[in-house]
Amino acid sequence: MSKGLRGIRAAGAVATAMVLAGSLSACGNSLEGSGSGSATKSGSGSKGSLVIGSAGFTESTVLAQMYAQLLNHAGYKTSIKTVSNRELYEPALEKGQIDVVPEYAATMAEFLNDKVNGANAKPVASPDVKATVAALSKLATPRGLKVLPAGQAVDQNAFAVSKTFAAKYHLKSLSDLGAAHVPVKLAAGDECPDRPFCEPGLKKTYHIDVTGIDPKGVGTTQSKAAVKAGTDQLVLTTTTDATLPDFNLVLLQDDKKLQNADYVLPIVNAKHAGNATVANALDKLTKVLTTADLTKLDDQVDGERQKPSDVATAYLKAKGLV
Repeated sequence: MSKGLRGIRAAGAVATAMVLAGSLSACGNSLEGSGSGSATKSGSGSKGSLVIGSAGFTESTVLAQMYAQLLNHAGYKTSIKTVSNRELYEPALEKGQIDVVPEYAATMAEFLNDKVNGANAKPVASPDVKATVAALSKLATPRGLKVLPAGQAVDQNAFAVSKTFAAKYHLKSLSDLGAAHVPVKLAAGDECPDRPFCEPGLKKTYHIDVTGIDPKGVGTTQSKAAVKAGTDQLVLTTTTDATLPDFNLVLLQDDKKLQNADYVLPIVNAKHAGNATVANALDKLTKVLTTADLTKLDDQVDGERQKPSDVATAYLKAKGLV
């Protein structure tokens, strides 16, 4: 799973899930993932054992480490299993092969919406975090899943410009860009013209004059370099992109809430981990974690090459959580 393109609803997700679930059943160690950190055990296990799922990208890995350490501190024996595809780890969560996973409210809501109601179902996620979490819970509960509260931290699609461009046109928000009536070329994925949160949303919601799409990808080095060089003026990335300063870029505020509410929250197997001890342990992190924190944590791993487990430990200790 890529952390880019939050909120895209993949056509055929149910069919893909069936195929992948079959391969999971056929291969006993499919849940182990690949690479280092597929299973990290700790704790005395006085309250039992819990498996924490990680989707494999940096942010998910660090969140899983923090979840594991908090639950270990609460008396559980914990292990981390990396499963990079949501079509694999969500069924594993339902079955209790994974007990806890860090997720994103809007993306998971639409994943389950597709799974339950079909790829052409009416979207249930929105920019309203309360409504989105409520919709997610409604879909998750019958599947044996429990959705824990969301906090402040959000990782969703975002748009950035160069600091020079922002200063020239006095830009702080996407509304400012629309009001400036400046034509922009947008560096993004090639599906941007068809996605309501991308080119159509920029035009309809913010009246931004998008003259074309440069299909260099979402938040890629090439996309950001093109905006830095002035070849493009706007880039689609995410709110926790820690490399923006390296390219002299700055995010524009989504002041009219074009993007769906992809707030970070834990989802647990209700039977194995739906108790108050687990909820209280994880809520300690949820209450303090911010988007800025996520950005810094990502940068410590990707930019400073620190180990995710070390980054997680240092953050939890700094916040007095362990």
